[in-house]
Amino acid sequence: MRVVFLDRASLKAKMRDFAFPAEYVEHQMTAVSDIVARLSGAEIAIINKIPMRAETLRQLPQLKMIAVAATGYDVVDVAYCQEHAIAVSNIRNYAVHTVPEHAFAMILALRRNLLSYRQDVEAGVWNKSEQFCFFTHDIGDLYGATLGIIGEGAIGQGTAAIGRAFGMRVLFADHPPPKMAGVEFTPLDEVLAQSDVISLHCPLTPATRNLIDIAAFRKMKRNALLINTARGGLVDEAALIQALDEGLIAGAGFDVLTVEPPKNGHPLLDVRRPNFILTPHVAWASDGAMQFLADQLVDNVNAWVAGKPQHLVTAQA
Repeated sequence: MRVVFLDRASLKAKMRDFAFPAEYVEHQMTAVSDIVARLSGAEIAIINKIPMRAETLRQLPQLKMIAVAATGYDVVDVAYCQEHAIAVSNIRNYAVHTVPEHAFAMILALRRNLLSYRQDVEAGVWNKSEQFCFFTHDIGDLYGATLGIIGEGAIGQGTAAIGRAFGMRVLFADHPPPKMAGVEFTPLDEVLAQSDVISLHCPLTPATRNLIDIAAFRKMKRNALLINTARGGLVDEAALIQALDEGLIAGAGFDVLTVEPPKNGHPLLDVRRPNFILTPHVAWASDGAMQFLADQLVDNVNAWVAGKPQHLVTAQA
């Protein structure tokens, strides 16, 4: 069975051997124009961010499985795969520690104005202080603050657990079904209005695209922080810049953009201010999380080949 990994460079972890005889081929990166040629004769494609749209899939009649090396699978035309009996699997629960930790790294840095204080120290403000410290920026505690979470899956729940450990009050935003059982939901507008920190952990769908727009920013507290370690398209990025410029929120931490990588530039790359942190989509990428991902990726392929599929996002077997 021919298995082809189209963008191996996106995964910094060791891949175990498959449990079946496989002709395994790796490509570090693949252009869209090369997908069909590289998947010629392949029954299984492994991808991370390579788009697998209907126009491409129509040219791959032999393809039977797409194993996504990520939780998000918006790069795959799932409806086409469903209709043409192509199984699609994704990775579950690998980032339940690394993403929440990254989110809180940004929350703490912003809430305590660490970047601003670092700039002041580098500028020599401390050297000129008349006492042992100086107070040029507000410092906020997390204890007693409200954390609003949009997306109550494993990562959202992991973020909530850290928030509670800090003594934060946690609110989960209500949304249309499906919903996680046993979670108490609060109307989205109330979450926006009450939260000191809002952290996004929901998938990107037509319903959630630009979920946070300028109207949403206007509902937030002026001291609120917005954290996005999920998908860039969840936030109207022009509205975010407007919100920061107008002081509608106190700051933001983003690990994602609508276009990645931003080869032709991006407006958020030009936002140079200490109350905005932008990291290059690495919240998921701790060493432990990536090895867990790689192991589950191989397990997903093995299970499908054995006729006992797991972690499918289609109904195909």
